[in-house]
Amino acid sequence: MLAKVHSCAIIGLEGYVVEVEVDSSRGLSSFTLVGLPDAAVKESGERVRAAIRNSGLLFPTNRVTVNLAPADLKKIGPSYDLPIALGLLMASEQLDPNCLNGAMVVGELALDGTVRHVRGILPTTAFAREQGFSRIFVPASDAGEASLISGIEVIAVESLGQLIGGLSGSFPLKVVKPSLPAHMSQPSLAAVPVTDFAEIKGQEVAKRALEVAAAGGHNVLMSGSPGAGKTLLARALPGILPELTLEEALDITRIYSVADMLPPDTPLIQQRPFRAPHHTISHAGMIGGGKFPRPGEVSLAHRGVLFLDELPEFDARTLEVLRQPMEDKVVTISRASGSLSFPANFQLVAAMNPCKCGWYGDPVKPCTCTPAQISAYQKKISGPLLDRIDIHLEVMRVNFDKLSDARAGESSAAIRARVQAARDRQARRFAGTTLACNADMSVGDVRRYCQLDDAGRSLMKAAMNRTPALHPTTAPQAWRSGQAPR
Repeated sequence: MLAKVHSCAIIGLEGYVVEVEVDSSRGLSSFTLVGLPDAAVKESGERVRAAIRNSGLLFPTNRVTVNLAPADLKKIGPSYDLPIALGLLMASEQLDPNCLNGAMVVGELALDGTVRHVRGILPTTAFAREQGFSRIFVPASDAGEASLISGIEVIAVESLGQLIGGLSGSFPLKVVKPSLPAHMSQPSLAAVPVTDFAEIKGQEVAKRALEVAAAGGHNVLMSGSPGAGKTLLARALPGILPELTLEEALDITRIYSVADMLPPDTPLIQQRPFRAPHHTISHAGMIGGGKFPRPGEVSLAHRGVLFLDELPEFDARTLEVLRQPMEDKVVTISRASGSLSFPANFQLVAAMNPCKCGWYGDPVKPCTCTPAQISAYQKKISGPLLDRIDIHLEVMRVNFDKLSDARAGESSAAIRARVQAARDRQARRFAGTTLACNADMSVGDVRRYCQLDDAGRSLMKAAMNRTPALHPTTAPQAWRSGQAPR
């Protein structure tokens, strides 16, 4: 007898329908699995055999052939265990062959029949709804994630035996109600492991620059002596970033679901990512890749912050791969078998010393580097990459009087309120477009939305004529306190 069960393959962030065909026919007892499976899929036969027997059911003793169609699509991971098991039970007439009409099934089986977590449940469920499936069977541990997608019935499966009982009518199936929040919760600073701006002494210019960067989504490069507070300022940035929209939260969650990095108790990410990879990271780790491409740091920082500390210490190739995603907000990974695209709309925040020893330009400690060494160190950052960084900021040493001042500065909550107000103005300004913030504007958008008055034109002309573009370590400080960012 022939049975068919529908499942799903996630390649990158895209879904593909996989038809699990199971044929049970006369012949010597055997189990053959075809359809371009990887090693984890090939091993599913033994997991399925043990799970069926330990669930009190009969594994077919005749010739069994399982085909995962389409045959030219690589099948990766153990998520086909559950549909294969159901197909076997249907082919051996232990289950009604029509009980899974209009349904998609995913899940890994343990030897005792327990259904285990699989990655990519959120994009799988969204894809199932797009393809017209009316319900989807998912592991119980992933049901919260799947329930974020409305318009499709989500059924949580704890074990193979429990599912068979539900499908046969012995007891009702466990349907999970949609849990998509009506609005995003605004996380308190106490719940986020970041530094409050009130705890940072001095650095008013740097704080102002980061506020402007947070309001417009701009990239920032901070340069200064060791101990000036560059890393501390960067790690305080998440506390002033604007609230995530629901659409942004789903975009981020989908990436983390595919990367299998969602916390078990967090089906929906409601805080902007803050990624800080070490400078020894490879270019594949930064941009994504692997034999079966997975999201890299630039995609894991989507809609959030990518912090690169000690920027010149990163491999030159690793830094240069940032240029295209910084421009296009998407990264494309090409392989012989095809190309995959991951979103990469991140805000780059980088920190560096002005020279190898770190003390060039410091008013107290002398620099021990030669001019040639200083130039070589600064040239590790290419001009095209620097051109894509909007704000170049010199972080100065804080004197003792400010460090010992007991008074607290302005809190992150107060700054965040101004940043949120600025983002709200931008949302109204860009209504009806795909733009989310000022940093997303193209040249044409700048001409349309950023018309200068006479005073502004005079200021820009004076700034351009005063001095040529300088490296951030020698450029004059450009940010002063002023009105709220727009």
